[in-house]
Amino acid sequence: MTSGPDSSPSALDTVLVPIHRAGWPFIGAFAAVAVVLGFLWTPLFWICLVATAWCVFFFRDPPRVTPLGEGLVVSPADGRVQMITEAVPPEELELGEAALTRISIFLNVFDVHINRVPVDGRVIAQAYRPGTFVNAALDKASDENERQLVGLETPAGQRLGLVQIAGLVARRIVCNLEAGQSVRAGERYGLIRFGSRVDVYLPAGVAPLVVVGQRAIGGETVLADLTSQGPQRTGEVR
Repeated sequence: MTSGPDSSPSALDTVLVPIHRAGWPFIGAFAAVAVVLGFLWTPLFWICLVATAWCVFFFRDPPRVTPLGEGLVVSPADGRVQMITEAVPPEELELGEAALTRISIFLNVFDVHINRVPVDGRVIAQAYRPGTFVNAALDKASDENERQLVGLETPAGQRLGLVQIAGLVARRIVCNLEAGQSVRAGERYGLIRFGSRVDVYLPAGVAPLVVVGQRAIGGETVLADLTSQGPQRTGEVR
């Protein structure tokens, strides 16, 4: 959608957030268990009802306003910028063997887990790699954990890497992209259940516009500008 003076969401819109279709089987299962156990022991019903409510919360899919502009790289996920480092991208991304700037965004179990495409362009590579389920906040999770890898190319020919990484609780990565597919910045492309991390590999010479510790909003927060030659930003807690 396009933001404008008359397009602000109503109070009701902010409360009645849509639920991603992948969540309904889980919500239904939690609710059914709550009813069954409620016949056995009433306190179990209330415990399971709380679990059902959390499941609804986890699979929420709020609309986002994506900034439009040539070269803008928006965050693929909600979460905290957990690290920014130089790392050699996985070979499946087809980004070469030189180290690139990698922005890692960590999602806890309370974050929105719908993932969004960071740039306009097309999918040039797509691969799945099985692995372990260590804490996604650890640096080694990029190399050891189960992950889904996507290489993207912008209309200007610049290439980026996108990696969904499972974590301690996450056991299912959903990616709806295919090689050759055209994509738009901010559109939904998948999710990770439950708690995870997403890595973004920027093209050589592109500095991030976010800093470690900053909260990112999927589809809205600008991670980098591919047309800018500015230095990497710094920040402090205030």
